[in-house]
Amino acid sequence: MYFVEKTRGLNYFRYYDYVLFISVLLLSGIGMVALYSATLSMDDFNMVVKQGVALGIGIVLSLAISFFDYKDFKTVGIIFYLISIVLLIYVIFKGTGATQWGSNSWMKVPVFGSFQPSEIAKITFVIVISTFLERLKEGQEQQGRNLLKFIIYSAIPIGLVILQKDYGTSMVFIFMFFIILYIYGLRYKYIFMGLIASIPCAVLAWIFLLNQKRKDRILTFIFPDLADPLSNGFHIKYAIRAIGSGKLSGKGIFQGIQTQRGIVPVKESDFIFTVIGEELGFIGCIVVVALIYIILMRCIYIAKNSRDLYGSFLVSGLTAMMGFHFIENIGMNIGILPITGVPLPFISQGGSAMVTNYIAIGIILSVSIRRKRTIFNSSQ
Repeated sequence: MYFVEKTRGLNYFRYYDYVLFISVLLLSGIGMVALYSATLSMDDFNMVVKQGVALGIGIVLSLAISFFDYKDFKTVGIIFYLISIVLLIYVIFKGTGATQWGSNSWMKVPVFGSFQPSEIAKITFVIVISTFLERLKEGQEQQGRNLLKFIIYSAIPIGLVILQKDYGTSMVFIFMFFIILYIYGLRYKYIFMGLIASIPCAVLAWIFLLNQKRKDRILTFIFPDLADPLSNGFHIKYAIRAIGSGKLSGKGIFQGIQTQRGIVPVKESDFIFTVIGEELGFIGCIVVVALIYIILMRCIYIAKNSRDLYGSFLVSGLTAMMGFHFIENIGMNIGILPITGVPLPFISQGGSAMVTNYIAIGIILSVSIRRKRTIFNSSQ
């Protein structure tokens, strides 16, 4: 007969990763201040209120999810995976955002205004492929069937996001996919073969999928000196200039000249790091990067010390999701990576992204709490 020991509650809080959770809260706090500063010149405080509501919902969901055993997410994950697939198909035909952002990735919902299904699809994607990889790794029966399911379940959401023309998000899915495969133990020769095979795919995508605007973004990144500073090079030019103008300690919160005058584009989302750079300076940027480093290192530690393969795959995929966003967003803000429209987790404006990232943290905390088998003692 199995039972949970009397000190289960005590152990729960004992093994709670406070460093990870507090680091996320601090990063979110910086994000709220940066967003408020970014919206001052826009006269849109409603954006800050919505972000605050999303942050509150995210924190509650994160805490609630961490109490559940992550093993239970296998069944629930499949259900939400199917729901997310339906929503991804829906936004292809009925979605919004093509005029403003270049992709039909959003759907209108009451109260919150809009929701991006691909955000929750990232979570369900990781849960599902982690389930099948665990089966493959442990050598369970019907290996061929599990492999086929793994390929199909992986390809569907990636294909649907590409059909939305949301190439930045599709890159996130692909990155998560390969990171989990790497953790699974895929041989290097297969990774190399995949990279070789991606070359003709990239050529075809350039010819048939990318519009001129997206091609110009890539060309601007490769040849920045040849870009039109009033057109394709506008975003990165002023982003770098704003960050550099902050120098060591910044111009002061709410005192950024270029951000407050609306010179920096999309400063509430894609280029919110420029607000931090200009107003808080190099010191502020280092604080943000340090918090990001702590978050990612704690997640990697949890993945490494998970009690089983499923937990390790799960945390690795979610860490890859956040890691890609962190690196890509900051990289494009300082001109070392192409502009893709990928937001900065816990900082950029976006309710669905905020809630999704906190759900990911909740799942990671669930794995962390249960990495010690002594929490769940059993007896006859």
